[in-house]
Amino acid sequence: MGIQRDVRLGLKLVRDVTASRKAQRLLNGRLSTREPLPRNHFKIAVYFADGDVNLYQMRQWYKPLAKLAETWPVLVLSRSGAGALPLIDESPLPVAYVRRVVDLEQVLAQQDIRIVFYVNQNTRNFQMMRYGGRWHVFINHGESDKMYMVTNQIKAYDYAFVAGDAAIARLDKVLWDYDFDKRALKIGRPQADFYSGATPFAPDERQVILYAPTWEGDRPAAAYGSIASHGVALVTSLLASGRHRVIYRPHPRSGVVSSEYGAANKTIIAAIATANARDASARHIYDASPDLGWQLSAADVAIVDISAMVYDRLASGKALMVTRPVDPAAQIDSGGYLSDCEWLNVDDAGSILGVLDDLTHDSEAHDRLKIWVERYFGDTGPGVATERFHAAVAHLMDEWERFDTSHPQAVSLEVVEPAIDAPTDEVSDVEKL
Repeated sequence: MGIQRDVRLGLKLVRDVTASRKAQRLLNGRLSTREPLPRNHFKIAVYFADGDVNLYQMRQWYKPLAKLAETWPVLVLSRSGAGALPLIDESPLPVAYVRRVVDLEQVLAQQDIRIVFYVNQNTRNFQMMRYGGRWHVFINHGESDKMYMVTNQIKAYDYAFVAGDAAIARLDKVLWDYDFDKRALKIGRPQADFYSGATPFAPDERQVILYAPTWEGDRPAAAYGSIASHGVALVTSLLASGRHRVIYRPHPRSGVVSSEYGAANKTIIAAIATANARDASARHIYDASPDLGWQLSAADVAIVDISAMVYDRLASGKALMVTRPVDPAAQIDSGGYLSDCEWLNVDDAGSILGVLDDLTHDSEAHDRLKIWVERYFGDTGPGVATERFHAAVAHLMDEWERFDTSHPQAVSLEVVEPAIDAPTDEVSDVEKL
């Protein structure tokens, strides 16, 4: 068994090295054809040290940052070749590949970077924090009540942009001697002002239901997935009603652990295809696209599992139900929104039509939702979060001017060669083994 495991590991390393070198050649080709970045142009940098696996953390910020760049030019600093290649191809923002510290310092010497944003807690963020004369700001990649949201690492940044009062209360439980009034700036969720994608159907008399379950999880404590427990029954009822349009957006990992869960997922997908074949005007959607946005705005009601989707939907301010896990070992946050949400129990999944009718006419549920939306995100009116985001940046720009006048930098960075976009050979961690 040990030999077989070593062989498999060896083969995986070879594949990873081959893929890494191929990606590096492609990246070098992209870099060799690009024009140099204009000097002294960019005021804001977004530091991203991860590879492509965590690009979702950047993607949700593309549109808000592109809008921000209309006022203060924004540059993405990518430390990883695996991350830089797709960023260059898809980001609406200019990207500098700064694998080495010398590359990073050259960009800082050539640009007037006054604010650096961080979307995650990658340990390489600390390399960027050595450079003073600018504000280091944690903007995160979403809002939730997960443990990740209450890390003491937030203290490492000059400021943190948070969604709302719920985030402040959550952090206040764990951060000692932290000046929330000064360092935690509430901006809501600007992403909600820039939902991605076009709705693939015209609105009609049907009530649109987004069912967005997560995967089955790899341990009982995280067994939040509802496809096998709730999903088949509730989707079957919705498809048969003639009054509803289903948008089914399962987690892409659904079925990787449990064959039963995967089979239930396929059953729902097949049922949607059958329903559309029977009535083309129904326009039910099986959604496996990478973009998330239009689904949230198009849905009259969303049914989701315990996941980040709860808070993505909450930011829209529209009706929401959360499936209650059937595994008694599944951990459920006893505070925050989940303590007061509209639960969908497994016994009610087959009666979803009545449940939805009740929810639609439940004024108390509507009032509860409004309170929680306000607590988590503040005013979710169109454009309000974007205005707060820009106001927070403007405040930091003013503070930069104030401190730059009274605290001139003692150390300047020299411009060094090669040029920042010159191709370089990146050796992955795999190749160092």
